Amino acid sequence: MASEQRIIVITGASKGIGKAAAAAFSRAGDRVYDLSRRGETTENAVHVPCDVTDETMCKTAIETVLRDAGRIDVLILNAGFGISGPIETTEITAMQKQFDVCLFGAMRVLKAALPAMRESKGHVLFTSSVAAVTPIPYQAFYSAAKASINSVVMALRNELKGTGIRVAAVLPGDVKTDFTAMREKNPVNKTLYPNEVKSVAKMEHDEQHGMSPDRIAARFVKLSRQKNPKPFCSVGIAYSAVCVLVKLLPARFANWILGKMYA
Repeated sequence: MASEQRIIVITGASKGIGKAAAAAFSRAGDRVYDLSRRGETTENAVHVPCDVTDETMCKTAIETVLRDAGRIDVLILNAGFGISGPIETTEITAMQKQFDVCLFGAMRVLKAALPAMRESKGHVLFTSSVAAVTPIPYQAFYSAAKASINSVVMALRNELKGTGIRVAAVLPGDVKTDFTAMREKNPVNKTLYPNEVKSVAKMEHDEQHGMSPDRIAARFVKLSRQKNPKPFCSVGIAYSAVCVLVKLLPARFANWILGKMYA
């Protein structure tokens, strides 16, 4: 292994944005490890079995990488999925599963990797979402889980100040991946929520006509080489503008616009 080759660990790199990121880092000459439940070793990544909801598996997976490669230079916490449905009719267990994968799954892997990353002084990068700053109706818990990631990023940057570890998040907008097909939908109640089906259909249409995951992957590679990355980075002028406008506009007006788009 060449001395300049970096060690990249990506959760959920068997598909979607994670798979595109694995390919991008591999093309850049880095050695990539895919931590996911399903997958196989390919020319782009070494597969290490890992269910992010299982703390023991997370610790074992990181230990496997460290035994094999000796260090971790870039950790991308990407594994996730989405649920949809009204807050009122969504089961508590479904809400908990959303957070267990998207938030706590990331925390399990992060906690296992941080001791080694203090040595490498590497980058910790999260996959967040534009939904973190624009809470989408009928996707409240995905939005909330990603908003939690954003809070963790800000806190972690201060907590790790002085260690040399860089922390940032990419906020994708609509990206065309199998994330759409994997969304877990709660039972529809057309009487209580007549707009739900139309709203979710629009959201999924936008996703399937969205940008290529290769664009998000390229942004991860760019961030991983920055000495002082910004905390949050969206991809595309339109999504960057949305994130800025939500901060500038009165909350009631911003939420009215989101309602017009998705409710």
